[in-house]
Amino acid sequence: MNVLVIGANGQIGNRLVHQLKDTGHNSVAMVRKEEQIKQFKEHGVDTVLADLEKDFSHAYQGVDAVVFSAGSGGDTPKSQTKVIDRDGAIKAIDEAEESGVKRFIMVSALKANRDPGTWSEPMEHYYDAKAKADEHLRNSDLSYTVLMPGRLTNESGTGKVELKERIEAIETKTITRDDVASVIVELLDEEQSFGKSLELLQGETSIKQAISDLS
Repeated sequence: MNVLVIGANGQIGNRLVHQLKDTGHNSVAMVRKEEQIKQFKEHGVDTVLADLEKDFSHAYQGVDAVVFSAGSGGDTPKSQTKVIDRDGAIKAIDEAEESGVKRFIMVSALKANRDPGTWSEPMEHYYDAKAKADEHLRNSDLSYTVLMPGRLTNESGTGKVELKERIEAIETKTITRDDVASVIVELLDEEQSFGKSLELLQGETSIKQAISDLS
């Protein structure tokens, strides 16, 4: 598949486009600045220049699947979080439907799937934006997966995760960005993940087995 990675310049997106090089899939890194293109071109990664705040329909040409990994982060002003994490994501979903792209993976956040009463005040706007985009995707006609990782770290991936529709003990667990990217690669053409919202944390099960267990 030709996989459009929205947010390819981010930490998960960057890992993802490089991991996809080692599979039968081809990644297309969507970036919004000219100076971001070079780092991908040097590694043989296709790029497309597009901005979530403008018309980016051209980025979907020849695309079979979309991974939305763009994110403003918890320290971004509330107004920009709505622009990227809510409105940008919703536009990406709508564009996929209009362009005939069926497969869509949303990189969300674990707590966006939890009771808003558990959200801390500084992060409330972030989780709310993610939750609204996730719900828009669930109501679409796409073959979607909402992937909700917990607190992210930059440690090397272990290849072992906990991947379920609901994980009970979440407070002290984390997940490496490496492993998030690896899970996305494996989920792309796994039909048992279609139409599911999946929570993701570090665990003791191999990624392939954790995905197999979904069925």
